[in-house]
Amino acid sequence: MAAGSLSETPLFELTELSFTIPERTLLHPLSLNLPGRRVIGLICHNGSGKSTLIKLLARQLPATSGTVKFERKVLSDWSERHFARRVAYLPQPPPPASGMLVKELVALGRYPWHGPLGCFETVDGEKVREAMALADVEPFADRVVETLSGGECQRVWLAMLVAQNAQFLLLDEPISVLDVTHQMEVLALVQRLSRERGIGVVVVLHDVNMAARFCDEILALQAGRLIARGTPEEIMTPPRLQAIYGIAMDVIAHPVTGQPVSFVR
Repeated sequence: MAAGSLSETPLFELTELSFTIPERTLLHPLSLNLPGRRVIGLICHNGSGKSTLIKLLARQLPATSGTVKFERKVLSDWSERHFARRVAYLPQPPPPASGMLVKELVALGRYPWHGPLGCFETVDGEKVREAMALADVEPFADRVVETLSGGECQRVWLAMLVAQNAQFLLLDEPISVLDVTHQMEVLALVQRLSRERGIGVVVVLHDVNMAARFCDEILALQAGRLIARGTPEEIMTPPRLQAIYGIAMDVIAHPVTGQPVSFVR
């Protein structure tokens, strides 16, 4: 299924993009436009191609066929540093940060701007402080990252991405190991960053209710194919959810927010 483009100018443009490994296709040919300035959730079962797609967007995997463009330039034509100035990627799990202080990890977000031998200038310090304030991790500045809770740690990683000053974030299951409280905190931060700073986000999620609550748009993959795309209200209907998950589900309005909430019959 190829989804039509949205009214906004797309930042990512995918044309017949696919990825295969021996004897298996992880992502079937996909044509898709992704705009900035909104949170887009990727949902569905394990093995459906969500992480593969986000890794292709992040240049972590080479496409088997087709093309991906960012800001109308093919990904392979971007230098690593210039691409990192525009697009930030957080894998699951995040890379180890053994022995690092929170402020040191956040400061790594400035690497694309000055490189390994460049001077850490005034603007870099300002970006780091601003990012830590936005992510509410200033109280942890002098703590070792490994001593933080899961939710605190994820906020620190998001602060690093904010310090990177990228205009698009690619987040692979950022709440998968968190309890409900920290899931809410992390996704609320992602939503706020998008709305207040105009950042585009693609985030892989397993919980469709979380996606409906915090995302502007939802994409559903199944067996490496895009089978649904729409707003939370368009996706959160019994027929759509049954087609996505293969099980009968109902939807009600949240008694406080009015947002759609799904449950298995």
